[in-house]
Amino acid sequence: MGKFKLAIFGIVILVLGIMASSGIFTVHQREQAVVLQLGRPVNVVQTPGISFKLPIPFVQTVQYFDRRILDLDPPEFEVLLDDKKRIKVDAFARYQIEDPLKFLRVVEDESTARNRLGNLVNSSLRRVIAKTSLTDLLSSKRGQLMEQIQVEVTSKAEGLGIKIVDIRIGRTDLPTETSQAVFNRMRTEREREARELRAQGTETAQKIRAGADRDKTVILANAKRKSEQMRGEGEGQRNLILGQAYGQDPEFFQFYKSLSEYQQNLVGNDTTMVLSPDSDFFRFFGNFDGKSGK
Repeated sequence: MGKFKLAIFGIVILVLGIMASSGIFTVHQREQAVVLQLGRPVNVVQTPGISFKLPIPFVQTVQYFDRRILDLDPPEFEVLLDDKKRIKVDAFARYQIEDPLKFLRVVEDESTARNRLGNLVNSSLRRVIAKTSLTDLLSSKRGQLMEQIQVEVTSKAEGLGIKIVDIRIGRTDLPTETSQAVFNRMRTEREREARELRAQGTETAQKIRAGADRDKTVILANAKRKSEQMRGEGEGQRNLILGQAYGQDPEFFQFYKSLSEYQQNLVGNDTTMVLSPDSDFFRFFGNFDGKSGK
């Protein structure tokens, strides 16, 4: 009888131990938990450590949610900009489950939450980006656009129990046909600028060449005028000197002049002259004293 009571006592202790252990659960630092009673939330635990619930199996259960910052990478989409250019937008977001009770009631699980949040992000991106131009999207105004999108998505995500940490546009690409059209337009614009630059260069070259030709003509004219002036002055000085020399000894001057004529006319083997013996050209031939034979 004593052994039977001991066995019953042991069974009771075992059942109580199992019930007590089923009433204890642990919440890690990276988690937060919602206690459900017959599927209805009754308690939220966001403090890490050991917590308790009713130790009745299947009456109270615990559902865990991540409390870390999570990644969201919604699918790429196309949008028509305000300047009628179509681009592909690939964005990403960082979010955190801030109110697990609201999160459980509205979206139930993280898979549904990611789908709904992705739709929110893309719809806000599409609405804001559609009102801007490609130039603004690629300029410093992009930061202002992202702030506007984050404010809009944050206000809507609060209804899901989610806190938006950050939203960014990872990449914006032009569709192939748009890229080709932009490339062709850029090439046409650059060719037009090149033609304008070449035309301006040709015009400038012509102006420089005309100026150089004008300066050349002026410089040559001035040089010729100055050379003629200097030559005239030299001829005058030469004639003056020769006149003075001629006046000092006319006989020597005539002799020197005749020698110059001999040197100029009696050059080469094919020189032929028909002169009379008493020609004045030979007046100094055969007279060694340097005086005229006449």
